[in-house]
Amino acid sequence: MAPHEPIEPSKASEQPPAKRPLRILVVDDDRDAVKTLSALLQQDGHEVIEAYTSGAVLNLVRSREPDAVLLDIGMPGATGFEIARELRLRLGRSCPALIAITAWTQPAAREMGRLSGFNHYLTKPYTVAELRVLLASLPPTTR
Repeated sequence: MAPHEPIEPSKASEQPPAKRPLRILVVDDDRDAVKTLSALLQQDGHEVIEAYTSGAVLNLVRSREPDAVLLDIGMPGATGFEIARELRLRLGRSCPALIAITAWTQPAAREMGRLSGFNHYLTKPYTVAELRVLLASLPPTTR
């Protein structure tokens, strides 16, 4: 589990959309954020699954087998940290890439993200180019 590394702006702006389409689960209690991010990802050729509650995540990951889960941290019911920990515990090696997308920028929150099982930690505001670079760097899955 590698933490999100900062991306140099010059490299990020040159990065095209991911070369292979991914199946991505976007989870956030803010419906506008989910819809906006989904539209962007679909424009880049990805298949998007939307979720607005923490309780829906495990079932969607099991049934839809996404390549990646873009997960907000500050959610009601269960935090993104709790969801990531649960996914890692229940799915082990078959867990998709977990990417925190959050406004929580404190070093302690980043460390909690790493300890919870996130592969990457992307803080808001982020650029489309940063997200594209991150998605393009994901290893191929065997779904």
